[in-house]
Amino acid sequence: MAAAIETFDLARSYTRKRGWRRSSGEQTVALRGIGLEVRQGEVRGLLGPNGAGKTTLVKILSTVLLPTGGRALVLGRDVVAQADRLRPRIGIVFGGERGLYGRLTARENLDYWASLYGAASRRALVDQLLARVGLSDRGDMQVDQLSRGMKQRLHLARGLVGGPSVLFLDEPTVGMDPVSAREFRNLVGELQADGITILMTTHDMREAEAVCDRVTLIDRGQVVGTEAPSEVGRWVSAYERVDARDVPASVKERLRGMKGVLRVDELPEGWTRIATNQPHAAGDVLRALVDADVTTVHTSLPSLEDVYLELVGNRGLSV
Repeated sequence: MAAAIETFDLARSYTRKRGWRRSSGEQTVALRGIGLEVRQGEVRGLLGPNGAGKTTLVKILSTVLLPTGGRALVLGRDVVAQADRLRPRIGIVFGGERGLYGRLTARENLDYWASLYGAASRRALVDQLLARVGLSDRGDMQVDQLSRGMKQRLHLARGLVGGPSVLFLDEPTVGMDPVSAREFRNLVGELQADGITILMTTHDMREAEAVCDRVTLIDRGQVVGTEAPSEVGRWVSAYERVDARDVPASVKERLRGMKGVLRVDELPEGWTRIATNQPHAAGDVLRALVDADVTTVHTSLPSLEDVYLELVGNRGLSV
């Protein structure tokens, strides 16, 4: 399947400011040689802690921000050289309160954006979009009177005004209650069924597992890896865990000194968890436990949340 999004050694750096119009000359690197490929019709999650570079990448791909190195293509068009030809075919949805006019109604907001796109039959288009996001009965309410979840659905409708082939969602469910977030994820599934390619940034593990075909982990402006959510555990299969009950203290000390044992943690009700960080280390741990007559034992692979914690730490992680 053809790629909808491709980046080649993409980079972005900023010059730090000391004061008004004064530059310190120090460079802050937001992206470091990003290589990314997203297939047409795919929902790709871009996961990372706050400050990892997710939003910077989305801004470049949506032609809002220029890269300082490398190249990016969306729908085969260069995001710098062919930005004017690309913009009518993409949509972008930011989380939070940005981009809506609070004193206008939901309908008036969408009509305004439709006029900027030069859409024909604007009234019919607005009605269609309101119905699509479940806001038909709220179309004549001022945006300031809408709930957070309703505002975010209106954000999504705004992103669909131009009939995009690629949709960028930047932390789309931030601040939503669980019910609104679930409804939003259902809408994402419907859009994918229509053939729209979606790149969604998030730092919420559960959200990525719920809606994404594949996830790309990014940290400090670099890609850590890409995999299907259900298979991300293979990235750190070396981090297999062994849980055992009623392990003698002397055995715990011996396990802590074994090669490939990352840590030994105490769990409730007499359980002990041995985390490994090298291939085959779990097998060595199991043999040591059996030799010590510890028979209540089981192993497990890390969840996506655990993978993230092991790979990039607990900076801005939502669980």
